[in-house]
Amino acid sequence: MQYLVTSSEMKHYDAYTSNEIGLPSLVLMERAALAVVNQLSNNNYNLNKVAVVCGYGNNGGDSIAVARLLKLQHIDVDVYLIGKPENASDETLQQLKIAQHYNITFVTSPTDSFAKYTTIVDAIFGIGLNRIVTGDFLHTIELINQSNAEVLAVDIPSGLCSNTGKILGIAVKAKQTVTFAYSKIGLSLYPGVELAGEVSIADIGIYANTPASHYTYQSNELSQLLPCRSDNSHKGSYGKVLIIAGSENMSGAAFFSAKAAYKTGAGLVRIYTPICNRDILLTQLPEVLLTPYIPQKIDIKNLEELINWASVIVIGPGMGVSDDTHKILAHVLQYATIPIIIDADGLNALATNLKLLQRAQSTVIVTPHLGEMSRLVNLPIEKIKTNLIKIAKKFAKDFNVICVLKDAKTIVAIPEHATYINQSGNNGMSTGGTGDVLTGIMAGLIAQHLLPTKAAPVSVYLHGLAGDAALKRHNKYSLLASDIIESLNDILHV
Repeated sequence: MQYLVTSSEMKHYDAYTSNEIGLPSLVLMERAALAVVNQLSNNNYNLNKVAVVCGYGNNGGDSIAVARLLKLQHIDVDVYLIGKPENASDETLQQLKIAQHYNITFVTSPTDSFAKYTTIVDAIFGIGLNRIVTGDFLHTIELINQSNAEVLAVDIPSGLCSNTGKILGIAVKAKQTVTFAYSKIGLSLYPGVELAGEVSIADIGIYANTPASHYTYQSNELSQLLPCRSDNSHKGSYGKVLIIAGSENMSGAAFFSAKAAYKTGAGLVRIYTPICNRDILLTQLPEVLLTPYIPQKIDIKNLEELINWASVIVIGPGMGVSDDTHKILAHVLQYATIPIIIDADGLNALATNLKLLQRAQSTVIVTPHLGEMSRLVNLPIEKIKTNLIKIAKKFAKDFNVICVLKDAKTIVAIPEHATYINQSGNNGMSTGGTGDVLTGIMAGLIAQHLLPTKAAPVSVYLHGLAGDAALKRHNKYSLLASDIIESLNDILHV
């Protein structure tokens, strides 16, 4: 697990390390500067002529120290100071005083361009920026982005909000970013991801005395996250998935979810679907159990028997928003005492009657994409897209559900738990059926007794890893949902 921290959390950790543990801020600053210089040296930056562009905050102090260390290596370096000297922190004033003894060249602000520089170190703003960039700061960032120099950002590209990844008017586009101690949320969300370039985390000795509120998974963790499988087991040991899905001419979603659940390790998978889908689904997936129903003639007793049979329920993929969908959804929420995953048309039906969630007798997971979330919260997609974490967390808290808000960086918000921000996956997965695959993976993990609070983020991570594996054999244009399912073979071989 890798922490993703807010600006306030990072400031708290920084202060705790200096004030409570006793590691001086100047020592941390020197270690940060050394990390930046090492990044420049180890990544083939052209250091013929370097510009260090910084403000008067501690981020600027780090970079004044960077300039001094480069100067000691006989590298031609200039420091551009932007802002008001009266706003300088004590540590930055100390770095300025030290730098004067090393004959560092200081420039108050750029007037025309950075054309003469081969590399630019960006440290104008740190992680605390929360206002729109204007004036000399805006002009300086424009000049940096117009230059042909390679840009290394210190902690976060200047102009990005470290909590959301939003561009605050304008932001530096970096080749790489060196961030300190822990990655920042804004480096993990769009558009911050694109502007930060390759991100490396430098351990400079800052200590986190409390858990962070956000996290992601790393590639070497998968084997520890998956449910265990015993040699002394049988199909009943790995749970029973009930998938309520499909409608006339819409059998594919049920197929994808069911096959993904099996491929993830579920012991038994049953599809409850209109009778018109029976033959095609049994042909496509002979391993599946299938219980058909006649549309507009739902047998509630039969439905209750299926609910009692299952370990986890999926409802919604490909169902359409019909009277049957509303009726089945309402009954499942009121009657089931096992985890329920609501996806696709289950969510569209839910959007017209959110009070149904108050009837739930068990853990509910909702898995909306942006359009479905828009209908659930009655907000424009663009507003949701720029406030993914806030909106997912609010919905999870308001309705006491696990909210898996699907986007390029999917968010998993769980009441009273840290928020997961997914980093696996690729844009080839932006194709029909991939959401149904995710739902099946999630159901498969829960069926194998993984708690929903863990299964939700792990399934998102696993789904993305399978998509990345599929991309190696295909390409971002032709990748299909079925390719992701087949790639689970590669990823689960751990």
